[in-house]
Amino acid sequence: MDTASGAALFEQLQQLGEAHDLAGLGVCSVEPFAEVRDEMERRLLSGEAGRRRFTYTDPSAATDIRSTFPWAESLVVAAATYLPAAGRPGPASGNSGRISRFATSDHYRPLRAALGEAALQLVGAGHQAEVLVDDNRLVDRAAAVRAGVAWWGKSTMVLAPKFGPWLLLGSVVTDAPLPVTPPMTRDCGTCTACIPACPTGALDAEGVLDAPRCISYWAQTPGTIPVDIREAWGDRLYGCDECLTACPPGQRWEEQESEMDGRVDLLFLLEKTDDELINEYSHFYVPRRDAGFLRRNALVGLGHSGSAAAVPVVAQLLGSSRPMLRLHAAWALGALGGAGAAAALAGAADLETDVEVRSEIALAREQIDLA
Repeated sequence: MDTASGAALFEQLQQLGEAHDLAGLGVCSVEPFAEVRDEMERRLLSGEAGRRRFTYTDPSAATDIRSTFPWAESLVVAAATYLPAAGRPGPASGNSGRISRFATSDHYRPLRAALGEAALQLVGAGHQAEVLVDDNRLVDRAAAVRAGVAWWGKSTMVLAPKFGPWLLLGSVVTDAPLPVTPPMTRDCGTCTACIPACPTGALDAEGVLDAPRCISYWAQTPGTIPVDIREAWGDRLYGCDECLTACPPGQRWEEQESEMDGRVDLLFLLEKTDDELINEYSHFYVPRRDAGFLRRNALVGLGHSGSAAAVPVVAQLLGSSRPMLRLHAAWALGALGGAGAAAALAGAADLETDVEVRSEIALAREQIDLA
């Protein structure tokens, strides 16, 4: 492909992006993101990355697209915003839990559709092309920054003009030698609004996220949620938007949007079957597609937002066959307090055989006694 043909094809891709109301579209080279790989390796060694997963499963591959696609010549990178569909969370109410705005529905679907059309255009022009959206084979934020679609924020998110951090990213890897777009020259300047906004202090330095201290990390991680994270969890079910809502560019865009409920009835959720939960929230990342982790999250949320009506529902999970659920139910009852919670915990204490759950029950009973 000559220079003129590549420029003409890129112009067609830009027109497609405009037709799909994308927040940005650019092209970058496919050289390895060496600095990003080094930082990922450092974070793995320090423990700041938490458990090895997503792009951290193989940082070398995720930062070198040619290790997976040896024919790659260009990355077409796109960003889409999701606030117009998600809106602001609805008002707080008893027994409800917040869902992060990116997860109120499958907001990736329009981006996938746009990039799918871009791939078809490239294939129609005689090139190979494959769509990568929310894909472990590419650190999409690094590609977005190199392509001039966004800049690195101090929250470790990437930001774009007008939309701030409210972005979803995706790419098309192709063998078409397209003209590259230059990176942005802007940054966050002196603004550090996102750092103190973090409920757990996970943003302990500019551009550094300590993932095991992040609520959003634990909403998608198997196992027992640490006590300090539970205490800061608030009325959440999935994710945390605090660093995004604190971002001034994001606030200006957010103010233009209308209210839309981003909440779920946590008691109703706990009454659903596992299959119903996984089907309803199929767009969530749920470890091993195990609905028990959604129930775990709901129990922690109820510990903060639950009313007296939540006590008997939570107490039922003290009889779960899974120690993880019994432990989080005990914690939630301790947070809810009251005579009903105390009675449920007393009865469970006589039957519990798991050491960790017994300890949690004892702490919950002590908390109620001290209240």
